[in-house]
Amino acid sequence: MNTTRTTPLPPPPAGSLTAHRLALEAAQIAIAVARTAPPALRSVAEQLLRAAASVPANLAEGAGRTGRDRRHHWRIAYGSALEADTHLRLLTGTTPDARTVEALHLFDRVRAMTWRLLHPGP
Repeated sequence: MNTTRTTPLPPPPAGSLTAHRLALEAAQIAIAVARTAPPALRSVAEQLLRAAASVPANLAEGAGRTGRDRRHHWRIAYGSALEADTHLRLLTGTTPDARTVEALHLFDRVRAMTWRLLHPGP
């Protein structure tokens, strides 16, 4: 009988799980917004989908890594959150609805948390 033994990963640093949870929430809203984009903005909507999905994915992958590799994934998550914010603003224009405002707020919180993961203070 074959059994697979796995070693549990060390717990992620404080704050990363919260950032991941918020990133998932923001991505779900962003995906819903992208689905309603008009055909003329389809390419922006597709970029939003990729950027929004990248944020929680890279936070999760970074939490499972160590050292420079961990920081690399968290830097990508930070940049993707900036990109998703930009695409959301492009899709919704000057009068975003309440759910878009919530996604923008969540991506901002994720960026702040990710910044602290990348730049831990004394």
